[in-house]
Amino acid sequence: MKTFKIHLIRHGLTEGNLKQQYIGATDLPLAATGVNELKRLKEETDFPRVDAVYSSPMLRCKQTAAILYPDKDIQTVDNMREIDFGDFEGKTANELELLPSYADWAAGRINAAPNGEDNTDFAKRLCVGLNEIVRDMMSKGAEHAAVIMHGGAIMMLLSSCAVPRKSMVEWTCPAGSGFSILVTPSLYHSSGVVEVIDYV
Repeated sequence: MKTFKIHLIRHGLTEGNLKQQYIGATDLPLAATGVNELKRLKEETDFPRVDAVYSSPMLRCKQTAAILYPDKDIQTVDNMREIDFGDFEGKTANELELLPSYADWAAGRINAAPNGEDNTDFAKRLCVGLNEIVRDMMSKGAEHAAVIMHGGAIMMLLSSCAVPRKSMVEWTCPAGSGFSILVTPSLYHSSGVVEVIDYV
């Protein structure tokens, strides 16, 4: 039975990451530090060879894809973009710590930041995006792909549909790194489950 291997890779560092801000819908470019770190990783690491490269439409992801896979066409998938943090966008935890709504959100008592995207909707959107990618790979006959996306999106996606089952925080990964998943069509289409098989 044919299976599909997909490498979920987190984009390089932005200024927002360096400042520890919540950056989701804000379309920041890579920071110079992020570009240099990705180039270093590219020189020192054997990134997976792939037939196709997909990316969140956010600039930081497209720039990362161009650095890691300069010889590949990049296909953007809108549903793989990061969550919108609403009123928390661009703020740090220290700046928000006195807000009751932030405490409720951070503790999981509410499912969305004020004026932000709901976590359940976010998870469903990412699963739709992954399904779009798998279907596109099938149509192209591509068996190996990279998806350049966001740290929070990787955490949410894998906590929603991956085995082994883990909490979101256990799927944290540094910039330029991520996880490899195996998609078995019969299992995936019947249950929506994918298998995490390696660390990128």
